[in-house]
Amino acid sequence: MSIQKMTESTPKILIVDDDTDLLELLSIRLTAAGYKTEVAQSAEIALNYLDVSRPQLVISDMQMSGMDGMKLFEHIHRTIPTLPVIILTAHGTIPDAVAATQQGLFGYLTKPFDSKILLAQVVQALRLVPGTTLPKEEAQTPWRKDIITQSAMMEDILTKAELVAKGDASVLIYGESGAGKELFAHAIHDASKRRDRPFVAVNCAAIPEQLLESELFGHVKGAFTGAVRDHKGLFQLAEGGTLLLDEIGDMPLPLQVKLLRVLQERQVRPVGSVQTIPVDVRIISATHRDLLVEISTGSFREDLYYRLKVVALTIPALSQRREDIPLLANHFLSVLCTKYDKEINGFSPDAMEMLVRASWPGNVRQLMNIVEQCVVLGTAPLISPVLIYDAMQKEEEGLVSFEDARKHFERDYLVRVLKITAGNVTKAAGLAKRNRTEFYKLLQRHQLDPSIFKQSQN
Repeated sequence: MSIQKMTESTPKILIVDDDTDLLELLSIRLTAAGYKTEVAQSAEIALNYLDVSRPQLVISDMQMSGMDGMKLFEHIHRTIPTLPVIILTAHGTIPDAVAATQQGLFGYLTKPFDSKILLAQVVQALRLVPGTTLPKEEAQTPWRKDIITQSAMMEDILTKAELVAKGDASVLIYGESGAGKELFAHAIHDASKRRDRPFVAVNCAAIPEQLLESELFGHVKGAFTGAVRDHKGLFQLAEGGTLLLDEIGDMPLPLQVKLLRVLQERQVRPVGSVQTIPVDVRIISATHRDLLVEISTGSFREDLYYRLKVVALTIPALSQRREDIPLLANHFLSVLCTKYDKEINGFSPDAMEMLVRASWPGNVRQLMNIVEQCVVLGTAPLISPVLIYDAMQKEEEGLVSFEDARKHFERDYLVRVLKITAGNVTKAAGLAKRNRTEFYKLLQRHQLDPSIFKQSQN
C-alpha cells in the first residue's frame, strides 16, 4: 500500500502504548492508510501532548505502566468529551472496556486485532469529528461505509458478505425488523461487480397482491383497468444490477410460482403480454420469518426457498450486539445534530446506560428514532436519562424495563425532596430516611447539585 500525501486537513491520530514495537506497527499501518500519527509511550506523555496539540482520535493500550488506558480515557472524556478514544485490550479486560463504552468510550479492539477492523473503526470514529476530512484511502472499504459496528459477530458476517459479493449467487438475509437487512443487501451490491448498475428494493409485504405482480414484472397498455401505458417492472429497472426482495416470506403463493419461473428462465413476461423479456439481475431476498417453518405450514414453496438461499446470512438483533449501541447512538447523534442544527456533545453516563440495557425490539431503526426524538427535544449539551426515558415510553407505549422505571422514579423523588428542603442535604436525607453519605451517593448517581435548589428559593 502506498503512503498517502499528507495535507493540513489530514486527520491526526495519537497512539499511546508502552510497547515500542506495537507503537511502530500501528504508526506504520495508519500512516500507510493516509493518516498523520503521533506516538506517546505513556498516558502521562499523552496528556502533555494533548495540552499543546489536538488530534482527531486517540488509540491507547489498556494495560500500561503508570496510568492505564482506562484512566487516560476518563481524563480525556472529562476534559475533551468530543475526542473519540479507542482502547486496545487483552481478553481479560474486555468487561472493563465494555463498561467504558457505556460511559462514552468510542470502541475497543481485542489483541491480536485485524488491521481491517482497526481501520474501519478509525473511519467510523473520525466521521463523528466535525470538520474532519477523511483520506482517500477510506475508499478501501466503501461498500461497508454505512454499516456502523465494532461487533466481532457483525465482522464475521461482513467477511462472508464480501466473499459472496464476488459472485452472482442468490443471497437470503435473515433478521428481525429494523436490524439492517436492506443495509446489508446494499453493501453486498456495492461490493460486487454490479456496483455501477441499479440497486432496486421492493417490500413484498407492503404492496397488495394484485399490484405486486405488475410491480415486479411490469405490464402492457390495456392489461387491466387503469393500465393506460406500458410499465416496466422492477426486474427490468434493475437490469444488470441487484434486486432486493424484502420480506419475501410475505409473498403470496401464486406469485411465488411466477417468481420461481423467472429465476429459472431468467426472463419476465409483463402482465397482459405474450412476449418474454430476458433479464440479468442478481437476487437478494430478506425476511424476518423462519422460512423452514413457513414451508412446513405450506405458506412458502420449498423449491423457491432453495433457489433464493444459495447463501444465507443472519443479521443479529441489536440486543445481541450491545457493544455497538454506544457507537450507533453517537453516530446517529452526530448525523441528527447536523440535520436539526443542534449542538449536543453526547449522552450522560446514565442516559447511555439506559440505551445499552434496553431491550430494543425495533432494533437499530428504533434506536435511531429514540435518538432523533432526544435531539429534537434536547436543550442541554448532553442527552439526559429523562429524555431517553420519555422517548422510550413513546416508542414502546409506556413499557420500559423495571430497572429504568425505578431509576426514573428515584431521580424524581430526589428532586422533590430537594425542592421541599431548598437544597438542604441534611433535611432531605432525613425526609428520605437515609444517612448523609448514602444520600450524597444517590445525588452523585443522578448528577443532582443541591446548590441549584437553594438558588431556586431565592
